Amino acid sequence: MDRAFALLRAFDSDHRAQTLAELAQRSGTPRSSTLRLARSLVQVGALERLDDGRYVVGLRLLETASLAPRGHGLRSVAMPYMEDLFHVTRQHVLLAVREQGEALLVERLSALDASPVRYRVGGRLPLASTGAGLVLLAFAPTDVQEQAIAGYQPGEGDEDICTSTDLRRVLAEVRRGDHAFGRQRHPWRLDTVAAPVRNGNEVVAALSVVAPSTGFAEAGYGPAVRATARAISRRLDEDGQRAGRPGTFVSPD
Repeated sequence: MDRAFALLRAFDSDHRAQTLAELAQRSGTPRSSTLRLARSLVQVGALERLDDGRYVVGLRLLETASLAPRGHGLRSVAMPYMEDLFHVTRQHVLLAVREQGEALLVERLSALDASPVRYRVGGRLPLASTGAGLVLLAFAPTDVQEQAIAGYQPGEGDEDICTSTDLRRVLAEVRRGDHAFGRQRHPWRLDTVAAPVRNGNEVVAALSVVAPSTGFAEAGYGPAVRATARAISRRLDEDGQRAGRPGTFVSPD
């Protein structure tokens, strides 16, 4: 199982199709084992083999992933509200959940003329340097926060967060204000505002808008994002109460 998942983890947005040799190298698996595992994964539909012999991720994985409540289940509830927010902002609207020490992007709506962003649906975002990530980190268990603070290094995220002390201060501000602002200067000048999505008392996701820095403050994205996040939270609560199972979207901890 570990080796099979190592093969699957070898695929990413920059390596969507790989030869057997590439799979073996990127997964750290002996070539003979890679061939055996790849054949097995093709048989069950987790991988597909192209005419040129390269391997790609199979549709069976999409079928299985669609059953994940913290992914597509959450997305199905949030999507109508995200679409409304998208039509108001005409920018990038993102929905992310925390997966251990990172944020996983489960949905993104983007205008054709919106500024470029680095993250794709199914991709991972750093917790400490993105708006959605800061929200998820601020409401994460204490041990997750402390690990992120202790290991923090300035990257390409918010220029105001230069040290672990800055990060601790910002997380406290996020909890007090129930939202996060962030700014990115490289490779593009972008700002973001994010707010928590709750199921009961638990933060299960973060909703954010990402837009060019110019005119961001005047556009009034903050109130729209917070109102939309509250609307999604109310819907999750209502659905859980009707089903008699509050807390459907559980924390990975």
